[in-house]
Amino acid sequence: MGYIKEYIENITTLSVSEWNFMASLFVRREFEKGAKLISLGEIEKYLSFIEEGVVRYYIPDEEKELTFAFNFDKEFTCAYDSFITRLPAKYEQQTLSRTVIWSISYSNLQKVYKQTHTGNFWGRYAAEKLFLQKSEREIALLQNTAKERYLDLLQSKSHILQKVPLKYIASYLGVTPQALSRIRKEIN
Repeated sequence: MGYIKEYIENITTLSVSEWNFMASLFVRREFEKGAKLISLGEIEKYLSFIEEGVVRYYIPDEEKELTFAFNFDKEFTCAYDSFITRLPAKYEQQTLSRTVIWSISYSNLQKVYKQTHTGNFWGRYAAEKLFLQKSEREIALLQNTAKERYLDLLQSKSHILQKVPLKYIASYLGVTPQALSRIRKEIN
C-alpha cells in the first residue's frame, strides 16, 4: 500500500486522516500470469494500483487480438471508460505475469471523492493523465511510422522488452511480428 501513498504524495499533500480513510477502502488481490482482470462485456468494478506485474489491454478477435495498452508496476490500471460510465467493457485486460494489485471499488472511490480534498485532486489528475496518454497514442498512430513508434516506446518504457512478449508489442505498434522483427534488425 505504501506505493499508492507515495504515488498520491507526488501529486498532492496527503494528511494522515485522509490516507487512513483511503487505505481502508483498498483491497489486495493477486493474479497468476494469464488471468483476466476484466472480460469483454463486463462492467469494470475497480480502479486498481499495480504493486507488481504487467497488465495488457486488448480487443479479442477471432483472427487476431488487438493490443492497445499496457500497465506496469506502480501504475493504475482499469477499464476506465467502463468504470466511469458503468457500461460494459469493449475490451479485455489480462495479466502478463504474476500480478499483485490494490483495488478500490467504484462506490468506495466515490466516497473518497466526496469526503476528501485529496481524492478530488488525485481523481482529476489521474483523469487528465489518462486523457493525455490516449491523445499522444492516437497522434503517434496517425503521424509516426512503425519504426518511430517502436523507438518512442523503447525510450518511454525501456523495460517493456523484458516484460512483454514481442507479439503483443507488435500488435500494440500496429504491425505484424515479422515487421517488428525487421524494424528491430534495422535498428540493431
